[in-house]
Amino acid sequence: MPATASGSEGAVAPPLRFDTKIAVIVRDDLAVWQKLNVTAFLASGIAHASDTVMGKDYEDASGHGYLALFREPVLCYTADADALARTHARALRRAVPTALYTADMFRTGNDTDNRAAVRTVAADALDLVGLAVYGPRGTIDKITKSLKLHA
Repeated sequence: MPATASGSEGAVAPPLRFDTKIAVIVRDDLAVWQKLNVTAFLASGIAHASDTVMGKDYEDASGHGYLALFREPVLCYTADADALARTHARALRRAVPTALYTADMFRTGNDTDNRAAVRTVAADALDLVGLAVYGPRGTIDKITKSLKLHA
């Protein structure tokens, strides 16, 4: 039988509704491998947004342990460059934890060079290819307003 939201066996409980939301936004003109790469990197950033963003470690019936995942769903959106820039500006105005990925980061091979590539460009001039935001549900809804879920 499926476990309920509380983890006990029995009837499936209604889905949990979280007070917070995680959203990942990738630019619509990226190659598939780039979208996947950007999404993975952005998710790793959001994992550090709060002490409560991560769930608990997993264990299978054989006793093998697995790393914890986010405690809540992640909504993935797509946007053109202009919409991504507007979303970035909204996130900065609302001061929510934000991870970013810029086009320049595709040309580097390590964290030090990635950070240097971002540091040299003003916020409103960044060539964004992806963002991830985390915060109160209503705030994230306002930040991602008018974006389309990724298909």
